[in-house]
Amino acid sequence: MKKLINDPANVVREALQGMEAAHADLITVTYDPYTIVRKDAPVKGKVALVSGGGSGHEPMHGGFVGMGMLDAACPGEVFTSPTPDQMEAATKAVDGGAGVIHIVKNYTGDVMNFEMAAELCRSEGIEVESVLVDDDVAVQDSLYTAGRRGVGATVLLEKIAGAAAEEKRALKEVADICREVNANARTMGMALTSCTVPAAGKPTFELGDDEMEIGIGIHGEPGRERLKLKPAHEIVEMMAVAVVEDLPFSSGDNVLAFVNGMGGTPLIELYVVFNELNKFLTGRGVTISRNLIGSYITSLEMAGCSITLLKLNDELTKLWDAPVKTPGLRWGA
Repeated sequence: MKKLINDPANVVREALQGMEAAHADLITVTYDPYTIVRKDAPVKGKVALVSGGGSGHEPMHGGFVGMGMLDAACPGEVFTSPTPDQMEAATKAVDGGAGVIHIVKNYTGDVMNFEMAAELCRSEGIEVESVLVDDDVAVQDSLYTAGRRGVGATVLLEKIAGAAAEEKRALKEVADICREVNANARTMGMALTSCTVPAAGKPTFELGDDEMEIGIGIHGEPGRERLKLKPAHEIVEMMAVAVVEDLPFSSGDNVLAFVNGMGGTPLIELYVVFNELNKFLTGRGVTISRNLIGSYITSLEMAGCSITLLKLNDELTKLWDAPVKTPGLRWGA
């Protein structure tokens, strides 16, 4: 195992210390329990957004804490769900009196722990709405889920709902926007290599030099099938067909296309993927009116990518374009 670390047991703590030092103008980090909180929280009269999950997916979620996106994030150990006490502490820290939304990716541990935290917070008088993200079309059930996994749509949902919350919209309205994004987004991922969890010290799974895994999860969960490596245009077509036929997307639709790197994929390859995706969608009469290209939901150093499409309307487009200022995503601010 070759990694830029000191002790595997201290990776998350030391990474959080680095984040805090780098972005002290945007975030505050606590260490017992781990939370990453927006610097000016709580914002009075604003619905607060809280998310979280295992570490190793950076910049998700801590990198998306700040104006126009999340109010707090709860980082667990690598690929391990955060605990209810983290979620409770984060919720209390950002409650500005207008309620709090928990954005929960559909992994069994995340769902269970966020449910416990929501109950604790409600018992203390905080109004909490929970929103589930389950946009992955690859598999119905996986090692970590009952139902579909929550993946790429998470970033899009956090940005769009964050913009709605900045407008001081009501709790139910912001939660409904979250659910609208999830309902209109679909994702498919693939891997060229495994990743190595620091505490494990060895790759999560083995892939031959001439193999790829289609439909992979962000923790290295198996996908739909293992195939011989193909040219980018064939890989993108396989993934895109699965995505567009699931919702389905149809001629005349405007979409936000999110091409995400899994951590070990250079940007030059992600642009090749986007080029093939653009050609594929153009051929089906679907217009990419917004895009996001880069490594925003990673799986440590895994090589691979995911494609997320979100069906847009005027309202969702306006909220996507609104200013955002976080460590991992910023424009117009």
